[in-house]
Amino acid sequence: MLGVVALGGALGASARYGASLLWPTAAGAFPWTTLIVNATGCAVIGVFMVVITDVWAAHRLVRPFFGTGVLGGFTTFSTYAADIQQLMAAGRAGTGLAYLALTLVAALASVWIAASLTRRAVERRRHTEPHRHLVEWRQK
Repeated sequence: MLGVVALGGALGASARYGASLLWPTAAGAFPWTTLIVNATGCAVIGVFMVVITDVWAAHRLVRPFFGTGVLGGFTTFSTYAADIQQLMAAGRAGTGLAYLALTLVAALASVWIAASLTRRAVERRRHTEPHRHLVEWRQK
């Protein structure tokens, strides 16, 4: 189990590091990359949790690998906290507090919206699936 989580964590952290290389944040600037990474990771968590609980009977290692490992490594509380600390130290308390609040709101909204939309899509598909065999039967 530990190896699966560690492998997933390495992949997720590598993806986050890649994002920071593609979209670096200048010292003292608003840390958009970290905010976007965290919000995106939360959205993926919302989709993933609906899929593995409502749709797909996943292998017992999928959740620790992807949910805990990959997404836990991709999203980052430590960089978020360090970003806030650096903004405060640079005398940008207002920006630091805005970032603190915006990240919290964006993360919670992302996971909620993604889970809600995924549940809605799953329900819509379940309502149309039982009738598919009738359409196929009539075409024969």
